[in-house]
Amino acid sequence: MALTKLKQSLIDGDLVTSVNGNTGAVTIGIDWQSAIKTSNFTAAAGKGYFVDTTSAAITATLPSSPTTGDELTIVDYAGTAGTNSIAITSSDNINGSSNDVLINYGRGGVSMIYVDATQGWIAYNAINETATALDTVSYNMDYLVVAGGGAGGTYYGAGGGAGGLRTSYGNTSGGGASAESDITLAAGTYTITIGAGGTGTGTNGGSSTSRSGVDSSIAAASITTITSTGGGGGATGGSPSSLIGAAGGSGGGTWTTQGSGGAGTTGQGYAGGTGTNLGGYSEVNGGGGGASAVGQTGTSAVGAGDGGAGLAVSITGASVAYAGGGGAGGPEAGAGDGTYGVGGTGGGGNGGYSTVGQENGTSGTANTGGGGGGGSAGILAGSVGTIGNGGSGVVILRLSTAAYSGTTTGSPTVTTDGADTILKYTGSGTYVHS
Repeated sequence: MALTKLKQSLIDGDLVTSVNGNTGAVTIGIDWQSAIKTSNFTAAAGKGYFVDTTSAAITATLPSSPTTGDELTIVDYAGTAGTNSIAITSSDNINGSSNDVLINYGRGGVSMIYVDATQGWIAYNAINETATALDTVSYNMDYLVVAGGGAGGTYYGAGGGAGGLRTSYGNTSGGGASAESDITLAAGTYTITIGAGGTGTGTNGGSSTSRSGVDSSIAAASITTITSTGGGGGATGGSPSSLIGAAGGSGGGTWTTQGSGGAGTTGQGYAGGTGTNLGGYSEVNGGGGGASAVGQTGTSAVGAGDGGAGLAVSITGASVAYAGGGGAGGPEAGAGDGTYGVGGTGGGGNGGYSTVGQENGTSGTANTGGGGGGGSAGILAGSVGTIGNGGSGVVILRLSTAAYSGTTTGSPTVTTDGADTILKYTGSGTYVHS
């Protein structure tokens, strides 16, 4: 008979005699299991497993609470791991990393031994491997990057454009584009920059570009920097340089009939609206562009133009609208008097209107990238409304909780949704992936 109890002083094949007088050879090494594994299973130390992935990929969970010297072996039974891989997961490290690993090549076989808490399980023998015995499982990270919105204009001011919006989550990104590709996570630091909303002072003049929002971005050595462009400032009365809405992520609205609204950026947002000169002091202006719609044109029928609608994104687990354009301010008198443009859904500010104390545009909502509302011309001398500032931007990351390192700066809000962890940055910071 073969005695299977292992004594440290023995080697494979030694003959021993049991207490009842039976003599046999000691069996030392892996205890191979005859039952073929065809579904997910938990492995035990000292055993070898034949795994059949003909029908589907299979996950093997390594033993919990291992001790130094524990070993096991996993072999691709049917030669199908190149199509349906064998995933290996553990509550301890594997090859010095917390990532899961794969046998993803035909007839692959890997022996593993547990060393310590730092290195965990190490692959020390393999067969038929390609570049590596165990490939690291790749995790991807979704993102939403919204820039700061542009400020509105004043003196019958046009609405500010929303900050550019780029996302990999869902089906649609800003400007009607398809959602972008997500990020394949790699070890390193992901630097998050949050753009401020545009600001402005005074009642007349000044280039609309000076009221534009600031870019937001994600940067890392392993990716091409993902940048969303600040929203364009809304036009204001006065010098010619201020009459046209600025281009941006979404464009700022333009003052009366001076030309097209500020252009949006492809894949981020839409253009601002234009206006109409109704005669006298009754100019009605265009709303700022939003992530999913152009800014409305101001007309005698609608009055000052509304801001373009933002885009609803469910990256946090709830549908939230971002990057709405700012509404235009109302005229001084005549047709359209008392009207104002309404900010677009997604944080756009409302325009002011020509009632004493109501002339000021309202600011875009913080951390939505909403455009600021335009100020109105008042009905009393010296009561010209002031500008609504753009809302600051936001960056949101979504990744598998199994991959989340927990190392951040900038104090993002951390929540979970199902099997994923969500990081919401309202100020600049980092995520360090390991």
